[in-house]
Amino acid sequence: MSGNLGNTFLKKKISKGGRMEEFDRLPPQLRSWLRDACLPWSPSSVKRVYLKALKNTGDYSSALLTLDSMQSRQLTKERLNGRQSSSRENIRS
Repeated sequence: MSGNLGNTFLKKKISKGGRMEEFDRLPPQLRSWLRDACLPWSPSSVKRVYLKALKNTGDYSSALLTLDSMQSRQLTKERLNGRQSSSRENIRS
């Protein structure tokens, strides 16, 4: 299953439905965020986090900041995993 996943440590899952239809049903500001995201998020997971943050904050921009924060944490996790795996490879050789 190749595609637009790039070099990532994220688990790859098989799609269960029409991602484009899900994407089209998202609010415009959320579609924009997802279009500019650094990682390959699914529309359903982004919508779930966004709606939860919107419920907690009541503010659209704060909910989008929550998504930014979530993505930053995931990118940091990937960077750490990348460093750890390359360090292990150096130790083995």
